[in-house]
Amino acid sequence: MKIICVGRNYADHAKELKNEVPEDPVIFMKPDTSLLLNNVDFYMPDFSNDVHHELEIVYRVSREGKFIQPRFAMSYLDGVGIGIDFTARDLQSKLKEKSLPWTLAKGFNNAAPVSNFLPMETFPDHRKIDFHLHLNGIEKQKGNSSNMIFSIENLIAFITRFITIKKGDMIFTGTPAGVGPVKPGDQLEGWLGKEKLIDFAVK
Repeated sequence: MKIICVGRNYADHAKELKNEVPEDPVIFMKPDTSLLLNNVDFYMPDFSNDVHHELEIVYRVSREGKFIQPRFAMSYLDGVGIGIDFTARDLQSKLKEKSLPWTLAKGFNNAAPVSNFLPMETFPDHRKIDFHLHLNGIEKQKGNSSNMIFSIENLIAFITRFITIKKGDMIFTGTPAGVGPVKPGDQLEGWLGKEKLIDFAVK
């Protein structure tokens, strides 16, 4: 199982971090050891003082495929949920200054909490899915899949030109604006449509 992530897939988020809006998808990976399931509490790492939440729609892959055309892409998925791409922003900034990979800032242990997955048919139109995140009861992020720069169909087509996807893989599709820091004692709640799927504490 691998976790494939897409960066800068919402124009407003790219702008808030002063990044250019990409012409092609920005792809990075998280190791399977970053996965955190079942709303288990997230513990702050000792190497960062600035961990940010980034709420994203996450798709689960149902079968192996490569060189997938956009019109066939949805048949390779069997579930949709939400996840948080926790990012050690201070560490990421240092790495970016040196033009080094983001792996340590994005792929540390438990940096990818993922909800349960809903059946694909829960959302007949995958280009119009609302999702949002509350931090201590206050809405911090709100997005809709219609605002993705690259749709899930086009993301799968792009990714599978380079990387074969396999059953159980997860695809994080990017985060909308509103990312920000978390601290011990915070409570994170996330919704996909009207379904509350994320609810855990930061320790």
